[in-house]
Formats: sequence, C-alpha cells, structure tokens
Amino acid sequence: MHERLNQSAEAYGCEPLSLSPRETALKRGFDVVGAGVGLALTFWLIGLAWLAARWDTGASGFFVQERVGRYGRPFRVIKLRTMRVDPVVATTVTTSGDVRITPVGRFLRRTKLDELPQLINVLKGDMSFVGPRPDMPGYADALGGEDRIILTVRPGITGPATLKYRDEERLLAEQGDPERYNREVIYPDKVRLNREYVEQYSFLRDLVYIWRTVFG
Repeated sequence: MHERLNQSAEAYGCEPLSLSPRETALKRGFDVVGAGVGLALTFWLIGLAWLAARWDTGASGFFVQERVGRYGRPFRVIKLRTMRVDPVVATTVTTSGDVRITPVGRFLRRTKLDELPQLINVLKGDMSFVGPRPDMPGYADALGGEDRIILTVRPGITGPATLKYRDEERLLAEQGDPERYNREVIYPDKVRLNREYVEQYSFLRDLVYIWRTVFG
C-alpha cells in the first residue's frame, strides 16, 4: 500500500511520503471516526447556520469552491457562505474589513463555524483534520522541488500554519498591499511550516494542533 502511494506521489512529481504505513492508517482512521462523530453531533448546528447564511447572503448557504488536494488533484471544498458577491472586488485575498463579508458571515468566520461542513470533506477523504490548508489553483499546484512533499498528505482543517495565522485577515488589513504581502511574506512562511509538518509528522502533534484549535 505504502509503495503504491509512493508511486502515485512520484507520478504527480511529489516527494516520497514521509508518513509510515502505520501513521497513514492511524491518521485516516482518526479522520473517519472523528468526522463521523462530529457530523452526528453538529448536523443540527450546520443546518441552522446554513439557514442563517442563506438568509443573510441571499444565496445558497453553502459555499463550494475548487481547491488543490493530495497529489495536486482538485476537489470541491464545502464551507458555509459568509460573503456576498461584489462585482467591484475581484481579489481572492480576504481582509478583516472586506466589504463582502456579511454580518452573520463575520460571526461565522470569527467562531470558525463556517468550517464545520468541511467534516464532509474529511469523511470523503478529500481532507484531514490536520494538514496544510487547501489552496486555490495557482498556489499549491505551483509548488516546486522538495516543497511538493506538502502535496503527499491530505489538506487539513487546521495545522501549524493555520494556527500561526489565525488572525490572518486582521494582519492583511494592516498592509498597504494585502495581495503582495500575502504572496511575498505569508504564503512562503506557510509553505515552510507545512513542509516541516510533513517532514516531522507525528500523530501526537496532530492531537495537539486539534486541541489548540478547539481550546485556543
């Protein structure tokens, strides 16, 4: 199994897996059980938040967008909608003062409730609880060299880069050129953190990242 995954990684131009067969199985088993339990406990909350988001944005309560997954394969991430479409604003970089964020959306983003539907992605195998955040096309799929080891694991809901940049939107709002700052400062640092996460992988660290995400 591990050899087959390494062959898949090589086919996509990625570095060989750093996770052992046992680590891979343990991580996936935890994801399946955790996502199943999480959805069973929060489906009612997701439903209520979906209704609020639908009312607040005037569109579907779910926001579905293509992201880059394991081995560079695209998948559709599911989140609760927190923004209205604004034809004047074309950037994909979001700051805390973004005019597209609705009042309900601001609450959902602040409490991270907008992330709950990603439990479906975890259960399907598109994502993991812990890993690099799934990037839009043009970022993760553009990684080169040894940085492509990041693509050998499933993207995650949380992780070291997510925790470090928990207040990323506020940080970007303080910059004169948010897109440039994201491209030249934040994104390279995220790549460094995500690469270290994969190279130094530990299931116990995954549990710590989850604990820090839930309890701050």
